[in-house]
Amino acid sequence: MAIMGKYCKAYLIKNLRQFEQWTENSENTRKEKQEIDGKEVEVKRALMDDDFLYLQENYIVTDGIYKDENIIFDNVTPEWKEFCHKTLEFEIPVYEAVQVQATESSGAK
Repeated sequence: MAIMGKYCKAYLIKNLRQFEQWTENSENTRKEKQEIDGKEVEVKRALMDDDFLYLQENYIVTDGIYKDENIIFDNVTPEWKEFCHKTLEFEIPVYEAVQVQATESSGAK
């Protein structure tokens, strides 16, 4: 079963390709349905500059929102993390816990 992480962010492929050590595992792209000779078939999509990929919380890039499927880039190095933070401005949000306080009921006397 696919694992959805707590956070991912979509980026244009052309922005990801700016990383000097970028490589793509295009064999892992999602499949798209196309009609060929009157039959509907699934083919791996070609990655174009204006398509989106997802940068996951663990700095792996996927072709979809699940962090363990369709992995396109997984060479997570300190240089990659720096590129993500400085160039892509990727930051994982920190959510603070919300405390709910009980209110006094005004109906009973």
